[in-house]
Amino acid sequence: MLTPILDPAAPQPLYEQLYRHIRGEIEAGRLSAGERLPSKRALAAHLKVSVVTVEGAYSQLLAEGYLHSAPKRGFFVEAFEHRSPPETAPPAAIPPPAAARPAFPYDFSTNAVDTALFPFSTWAKLMREVLTSRAAELLSAAHPQGVPELRRAIAQHLYRFRGIRADPEQIVVGAGSQYLIGLLVQLLGREGLYGVEDPGYTKTCRVLTGSGAQVRPLPLDAQGLRVDTLAAAKVRVVHVTPSHHFPLGIIMPAVRRGALLGWAMDAPGRYILEDDYDSEFRFSGLPIPALQSLDRGERVVYVNTFAKSLAPSLRVSYMVLPPHLLERWRREFWFYSSTVPSFEQYALALFMERGHFERHIARARAQYKARREALLAAARDTGLLEAGSFAGGAAGLHLLLWMCLGYSETELVRRAAEAGVGVAPLSACDLSPAPPERPPALILGYTRTAAEDMAPALLRLKQAWGF
Repeated sequence: MLTPILDPAAPQPLYEQLYRHIRGEIEAGRLSAGERLPSKRALAAHLKVSVVTVEGAYSQLLAEGYLHSAPKRGFFVEAFEHRSPPETAPPAAIPPPAAARPAFPYDFSTNAVDTALFPFSTWAKLMREVLTSRAAELLSAAHPQGVPELRRAIAQHLYRFRGIRADPEQIVVGAGSQYLIGLLVQLLGREGLYGVEDPGYTKTCRVLTGSGAQVRPLPLDAQGLRVDTLAAAKVRVVHVTPSHHFPLGIIMPAVRRGALLGWAMDAPGRYILEDDYDSEFRFSGLPIPALQSLDRGERVVYVNTFAKSLAPSLRVSYMVLPPHLLERWRREFWFYSSTVPSFEQYALALFMERGHFERHIARARAQYKARREALLAAARDTGLLEAGSFAGGAAGLHLLLWMCLGYSETELVRRAAEAGVGVAPLSACDLSPAPPERPPALILGYTRTAAEDMAPALLRLKQAWGF
């Protein structure tokens, strides 16, 4: 007679404990094929449980094929193939995750914004309004391209601030630019090569290769991407940051933009992916028109994000598709569900429609401009400019510091870290070996360092670098 130890206090029901015991006995071969099990009433009486408990265990075993029943005869063990696990080498240890960037007293990283600038009270008020006014929509599936209200607000914003005349129907909202770029690889096809700026934002290269595209790094000069190298590189699609190159800070001039558009028009199937990631933050000169606003041949796909302007955690980005690509997207990718929750989309739509986004950008731009100026003033006052010179300060949220001390970038970063200052090397953005004549350079983002902390931070750098 089967005699498992059943525990009424255990979280599993008694029938499940009995089922697991009998299944284990069968799998281990201790109950052989064809062996008859006790009747439900006999086993219930033996174990001092209800017949319903035994019936539940037997029913599950029957359903899974461990038992079979014969009318008026009872329950029998089904034939079960027993195999000893093959001898294998012990599994390799799972590597630990990559170490997180250490917390520095002074952090010049470029992957965050100042969360203190986020308009929490306004955002909370709008979210409460969405909860009360959009209850039904919040529980329904969103439009695959994003809720119409948000797409209309984005289209109006692009027209007013970037000179882009886009119909809301051309806009696709997605959970981050990386997700959208992955979709674009499927839309544009994996045939041919995808070109990326070198040095550049290395994550874009990883997203493209992870999506099945073949990627070729493309060189830059003082005006940005070198269009004269595209033919020899045999690329079909190029990803560029013309309004503010990351990390060099180059702003592509109009003549070079025209040449890039000309390249795209010279052969069918060529496209430009324009990443306008921090275009809201321009501090001097006239606004630079987006490449998409100059496109007359439907060859530019415009991509932007709210990660820099609001917060990375919102995970809201969008792209503007040329009409013929929109038609193809709707034909082949309409089954994709929206990847951004409706709650955030409706709240962001209200935030933009009522002018809160424009006011927030104005405040943030003023704050970041003050920090940039404080950084440059501190470099002058502390004598840091004896060791290098800054570039790329007309726009964006970081500066590039070209060094002339004779130390390598690795040594400069190490010494800075020991002094409690976090900086990143330019080489972290290289996709191919840098030319040997290129001097070392460091990337300094200034969104997380207060204006009054610039001088103390740069004094630490001066002491760490010993000049």
